[in-house]
Parts: sequence; C-alpha cells; structure tokens
Amino acid sequence: MNRFATGLLVLAGAFLVTGEQAAPPARVAIDYPADGSVFPPGFPAPTFLWKDVTAGVQEWRIDVESAGGTATRRVAAPGWTPDAETWAAIQRNSVDRPAVVSITGLRGAVVSRGQVAIRTSEDPVGAPIFYRDVPLMPSELEKGVIKPLATAALPLIAWRLRDVREPRSRLLMEGLHTCANCHSFSGDGKTLGMDLDGPRSDKGMYAIVPVVPRTSIRSEDVVTWGSVRDRPGSPMRVGFMSQVSPDGKVVVTTVKAEYYVANFMDYRFLQVFYPTRGILAWFSRATGRMQSLPGADDASYVHTNAVWSPDGQYLVFARAEARDAYPPGRKPAGQANDPNETPIQYDLCRIPFDEGRGGSAELIAGASRNGMSNSFPKVSPDGRWIVFVQARNGQLMRPDSQLYIVPSAGGTARKMRCNTPLMNSWHSFSPNGRWMVFSSKSRSPYTQMFLTHLDEDGNDSPAILIENATAADRAVNIPEFVNIPPGGLVKIDAPAAEFYRLFDSAWVLGDQGRYEEAIAEWNRALKFSPGDSRALYNLGAAHANFGVALSREKRVDEAIVHFGKALEVNPASAEVHINLGVALVWKGQANTAIVHFGKALKIDPESVEAQRNLGDAHYYLRGNPRQAVEHWRAALVRAPDDAALLNHVAWVLATSPEAALRNGVEAVKLAQRAERLTGGRDAAVLDTLAAAYAETGRFWEAVQAARRAAALKTGASTLNTPFSSNPVER
Repeated sequence: MNRFATGLLVLAGAFLVTGEQAAPPARVAIDYPADGSVFPPGFPAPTFLWKDVTAGVQEWRIDVESAGGTATRRVAAPGWTPDAETWAAIQRNSVDRPAVVSITGLRGAVVSRGQVAIRTSEDPVGAPIFYRDVPLMPSELEKGVIKPLATAALPLIAWRLRDVREPRSRLLMEGLHTCANCHSFSGDGKTLGMDLDGPRSDKGMYAIVPVVPRTSIRSEDVVTWGSVRDRPGSPMRVGFMSQVSPDGKVVVTTVKAEYYVANFMDYRFLQVFYPTRGILAWFSRATGRMQSLPGADDASYVHTNAVWSPDGQYLVFARAEARDAYPPGRKPAGQANDPNETPIQYDLCRIPFDEGRGGSAELIAGASRNGMSNSFPKVSPDGRWIVFVQARNGQLMRPDSQLYIVPSAGGTARKMRCNTPLMNSWHSFSPNGRWMVFSSKSRSPYTQMFLTHLDEDGNDSPAILIENATAADRAVNIPEFVNIPPGGLVKIDAPAAEFYRLFDSAWVLGDQGRYEEAIAEWNRALKFSPGDSRALYNLGAAHANFGVALSREKRVDEAIVHFGKALEVNPASAEVHINLGVALVWKGQANTAIVHFGKALKIDPESVEAQRNLGDAHYYLRGNPRQAVEHWRAALVRAPDDAALLNHVAWVLATSPEAALRNGVEAVKLAQRAERLTGGRDAAVLDTLAAAYAETGRFWEAVQAARRAAALKTGASTLNTPFSSNPVER
C-alpha cells in the first residue's frame, strides 16, 4: 500500500470511533513557518514548530501535499526539519502553487490538526548578506558615546557573510581591538565604507575600501572627519550612520552631532541611542574634502539616517526639531521605552543631492507628522518604495519598532506583513528588490535575521528565519545585502593596525593547535605593544597549551619549560599549576609537584582536579592515606558522580592497615555507587567492591564481585590510575 493510500485510511479512522462520528479535531497551532510564507530557491530546510494542547497525543503525522503528490512523515515531538531530499522536493513542487503542510495529532485516531501553505519563489535572492555578530554584554555608560560593547570585549565582535542558500555563514573578520561599527556598500558592491575608531578611541575616522575577495583596510584607506568637528577637542563622534553613494564616489553622514545614549543591564535591550542634534555633510573621495549639504544643515533640526536613491540623485533622511540630549532635571531611563528617555519623533524627508548643492527638504507623506517616530529609511532598488522603521520614540532597535512601506513619492504607508511581535529594524533590500532582510528579537533576546519576499506591488510575505547565522548566545545586527558574485568577498583584513593583525594570526594558530608558531606570533605582536594584557594572557595560554600537547607526546622536559613560561605570564592559573604538577610527578619531583597542586587549590578552592591530584600525591607518593582521603572527599563534594574518586576513597576505607581509617560499611556504599555509574563494566571498581564486601564479612558477595572483575580483566583498568595522562586544558 502506498503512502497516500495509508494516509487516507488513517484519515478515515479519525471519523470512526465505536461506530459513531468522531468529534471535530482540536487545532494544532503552527508557530513556524507562518501560513503564506515564501522561501527563496535553494533555501535550507526550515524547522516546523507547532503547539498541540490536546491531551494524550502520542505522535504527529505530517502530510505534505504539493504538485508532486502527497508525502507523509511521523514524528514523536512537536518539531520537524525535512531532510534534504524531502525539502528539495517540496521546493521543486511549490513554485506554481503552494505546498500544504498538514500536521495531525494522533492518539490512535486523529485528535488534532493544523496546516500551513508555503511557497517557493522563482526569484533568487541573488546576493549574500554582510552582518555583524556580537555577544550581548552590558557596558558602562559613557555619556553621549555610542559603543556596542566595553572596550575589552570588542575583539568578540565578528563580521560574517551569509549566502542564504548555504546552511552556515563565512567568517570574514574578527578580533579587532577597535570599534568598527556601522557599514554600507555601494550599489555595485565595489566599495565598502565602515565607521572606525582610530588611535586612542578617535571617533572621527572612516574606512573606505575597494571590495575584492580578500579586502584589506590599510592606513591609506582611512579618512578623518576632522574638518567638520563640532568643537575642538570634543569627544563626540562626528560621523553617524554614514552611507556610501551608489557609485562609491561620495559618502554622506551626520556630523556636529549630539546623542542621547542610555545603557541598561537588561541584555534583551542593552542600549538606546539616537541623535538629538546634527547636520548632513558629504565627503568626496576625489577631492578629499567634506562639506555640509545645503537644505539639511539647519542647526535647529537634527538630520540623520540619510540614504541614497538607487540613481544617487536624491537622499531620504530622518529629521526632527533639535534638542538637548540630556535636559536638566530629567531622571535617567531604566529600560528601553522608559518615559524618562529624552523624547524625539523623526519625520522622513527627501532632498536632491545635485552634486552636493542640495536643495529644499520635503516631508514624505505617510512617513511624517503621524504622531510616531519614523527612521532608518531604505529605498528599493527600483526606486518605487521606501521601507522605514516606525516606533513611539527614537529610532531603530526599539521594542515596539515596526516596518512600514510607503511609495517613494509619498502616500499611504502600510504596515508590513513580515513584522514580528518584537523589534523589527536594520532592514536591507536585495539588489533585485525581491527580498528584504531585517533583524528582530521575536524568537530570542539575541537578535536574529529574517527574510521576506516582496512582489512588484510591494506586497510582502511572512518572515522566515535565516537559521544558524551565529551561536545561540550571540546577536546578529546591521545585516546588509552586498551586490557581489559568489566568492566576491572571502576575507577582510586590517593591516592599518599591525598589532591587531598579529593578534588575530596568533589566535588562529592557537585554535589550530600550532602552539609553537602561535607563541612566536604573540611575541612579535608584543613588540608592537609590550604591555598589552590580552596579548600577554594569550601568550601564556599558548605556552600552557603547548605544554599540554608536549605532555601528551611524553616530551615532559619541554612541557615543564612551557608550563613555567605560562606561569611567568599568568601565575594565577590553577590549570597550569595542575598541569605542571602532573609533569613534575612524571619526572619524580613529588614535593615540588605537591607545591603546585597546593597553589592551584589556593587559586581555585573549587577545583576538583587540584583536590584529586593532591589526594593522589599523598597516597601514592607520600604513603599518607588519611590525607589522601581528606582531599578526595573534598573533591567528591563538588563531583559526587566521579566514579574514580568514589573508587579511590572506597579502596582506602576497605583496605587501609589503619583500623581507625577503615570503614567497610561506607566503602560498600561508595563502591556500589561507582559500580552503578560505570555500569558494572570496570574491573577496578569491582575489585574495590569485593574488598569492601570482605571488610564487612559479606564473603559470598565478595567472591561474586571478584569473579566478575576477573572476567573483565582483558584490558587495563583506568579508574585507579593516578595522575591522569590527560592534562587540564585551558
């Protein structure tokens, strides 16, 4: 019987219960994908998620009906990711008409049901997405200064490129110890612009570089906005949300700016920032000059978020009446959308560029004077539409931010179908205009990327998640489509800071296990910055990891040298003290080894390995079982399921020549626990159990345990081996 016929029989069974018609099935709520979702060709299989509150559901049947027929699967949990072959068939057969995915809850018969219709578009996405990948960490507030992370955490930021047809992204750049923030690409994909903090946190620098497969940000690619600094010596950044023109020849930015910034401890929304003063200025790459844009240079307004039309003829930007960022007497905001935030609501305006001559700024109907704040406009590649962010206050990453679309000449704005319940922003059109990527926090406190399809009339589809964009505990932001071919951008390097390049190189070598080369690279980096604590720490780690690798190869003398060098850099590393102690034991230097185990325990009183090794040293090297048991018991407090530790203590309690130390009853309990943890398959544990039984007079059980141990002794026992041959890794 084929799968289709089987499905019909099961469906028929749903309506026959003891000869009577069954009750209508309850509803299965399909959370993802939403009904009407549109997927790009070649998009990886999504994970279907649903809720079924029907009691007693034993499994779910998934029926996929498409132009290719009906396919059926069964799953035991409310979640299903089609295998590659199934998903390819769904995509192939859902272009001309939707595929209907039905999810049926079964409890013998059908008890619940839900369905969604999804479709695959003929429109390719056609370009990869460039985005920033960051951890969410609270940072100390520096009044008026926007910073994604504390300075020490900046190297954790990564930049990635994602082809949505692939299951994973490509890592382009990481490890920069400077803030490289907002970015933009020219329409032809040949030029990248990026805000960049310079030496000593100079906020007025900007990198403009040609995009090639291995893009390099050199010193000569960096310009300074100093000619329009708002006042001498001001710490305020002078370039905000800069945008490269479609032809890559000009950059427009906000200068003479003042910012409202509030940092919070709630990692769901860590920061609020928006300008309250500022004018638009433009920079010519040909002349190296920067000047204000007439019509967008009135200091009584704040002008921000400027973006280019596809032909470069005009700009769309957000504008509001200028005000002080921190009015006297206003209390600090405690969270995003706190009423104590400095209030500001932007209107969207349009202004001609006219080769830098500017003109009259005109309000865009539908995106202005609507009682809301309208910001972050993006013009579609065909020039017909503007998609923007609307919120009650401020701009961009607000909990209530929603995406709206309006004709570029103005008109009635429409809330987009792709909006999720929480924060929608950072959007970007694909070069062909048929897809838009945006960020949202709807499924996680860590911002994720979503995709929506737009038809030629600007109608969009429900959002689909771009999965695996980063780790689950990191956020994705500032996604932007880049108009480049496959392989057009594979790496970004920043030789403008030789120290940072060497830092990255040494880090990679260490990750690859090439520790000797990594050590040489760290030393070269430290010649550029001898006191850099991060480089010193990682030099110590490289020495420590090299020592571990050498120990595994039984090159103990060399390992001891590198552990010693690691401790010169970081004497407070418990792991290195332990590893050095183990290496010294192998060399027969027991007393010195015990000293290092003791230092490790002082550094980390919670260390199981320090207690374990101290116990081993006292028992095997000093013949002091009482002190050994003391350390092993302390380790068991923190690792109660450690079979080796249980076995050690049980053996001493069962066999010690000191009558006061022996405790057969406790030895039996500990040995039995170790036996359960090892599944009765470890000969050393069974030997200990036999000794414990004998100590308590349970001789028959002792004999049985000993026989089982003998039967297992075809291989070497491991649990009683002191000083593990696997050093503690950092």
